[in-house]
Amino acid sequence: MKWTSDTRGKVGGGVLVALLGAGIPALMGAALHTDVGEPYTETRLYFGTERTGGGGPVAEGEFMRFLDREITPAFPEGLTLHEGYGQWRGRDGKLVREDSYEVVLLYPEKEADERSSRIERIRDAYEDRYQQDSVGRSDDKVDVGF
Repeated sequence: MKWTSDTRGKVGGGVLVALLGAGIPALMGAALHTDVGEPYTETRLYFGTERTGGGGPVAEGEFMRFLDREITPAFPEGLTLHEGYGQWRGRDGKLVREDSYEVVLLYPEKEADERSSRIERIRDAYEDRYQQDSVGRSDDKVDVGF
């Protein structure tokens, strides 16, 4: 079989498209998954404001004092606070709707055990002081750069 320049162009173009097709996703994946920063743990704490024993919700000033006296000293390098609105089903089966606060903490993964102890003391203190069934917690591994 005799190849003409027209055929070679089509074959060569097909090979080029196949190579690009295989390479572009790899290049895009590399661009999207850059290793930036160091391994950290991100902990999110969810604080409700409705007291189980009644007596009105935890006021903003009360929560801010708790933040200043309990959370900030345990995490002096910083945190993020989000105000929110949450709902959950109580032990009695009733839906509870309440204002809430989410605190986001970032700390080096190598300090996770020691930091976890601090976090549990914070959760226990809030539950006891403000008559809460629980303080929600979620942990994720993240890469962080500052």
